[in-house]
Amino acid sequence: MMAPSMAEMMMNGETPDVLFWVGCAGSFDQRAQKITRAFAAILNKVGIKYAILGKEEACTGDPARRAGNEFLFQMMAYNNIQILNGYGIQKIVTACPHCFNILKNEYPELGGHYEVIHHTTFLQSLIDEGKIKLKEGGTFKGKRITYHDSCYLGRSNNIYEAPRKVLETLDAELVEMKRCGSKGLCCGAGGAQYFKEDEPGNKRINIERTQEALGTGATVIAAACPYCNTMLTDGIKNAEREGDIKVLDIAELVAMSME
Repeated sequence: MMAPSMAEMMMNGETPDVLFWVGCAGSFDQRAQKITRAFAAILNKVGIKYAILGKEEACTGDPARRAGNEFLFQMMAYNNIQILNGYGIQKIVTACPHCFNILKNEYPELGGHYEVIHHTTFLQSLIDEGKIKLKEGGTFKGKRITYHDSCYLGRSNNIYEAPRKVLETLDAELVEMKRCGSKGLCCGAGGAQYFKEDEPGNKRINIERTQEALGTGATVIAAACPYCNTMLTDGIKNAEREGDIKVLDIAELVAMSME
């Protein structure tokens, strides 16, 4: 099912409850598109009235700002803010912590004031309200799952509980890595590192992090960020464990476990 665009909704004189900000990864990266579909499927199932910007959505400018191109960031941000304010958007949900962090914390100084929610928090509230119903003895019952904290969710925004609460409802065994919560280790992609060559060193960060995840004995590594997902998946490939370990977004885990 196609998500309605903001433009179509306005033409029909409707307003959505929430704007789903898809982000570059969720729009163009083949792996992350599956996360977008899973989250949209959940929204459709529980009857949330949402819209996307579609062709009017542009990159938030997070990679540009992190890489030091402040001018490019401000141009992108101003364009997005004009579009969002033009539609009178108040509430935004996104599955990308990079988009979440910059829209929530860095857009206000440029005139973009919105209630911005990360999809893990949104999913937790839907579960708490009883809108999301999970299958008894679901897909992940009794499986060992470890959760990797995204830097922009955890240390930057103190969102540690919501993703774990969602995982607990799956009836799985949540096992923590040695470095977790506020001491979590970056996957190696943040701060625009994702887009540049490695610096000299003897081990890639994502390999280090994946080894920690494998050390928990979990068969599912749960992530809540498309970049973390890619980095951990690469780590699993590097360890030649693709056959028995899955890296899945929290939205995918919920979508697979719903009644």
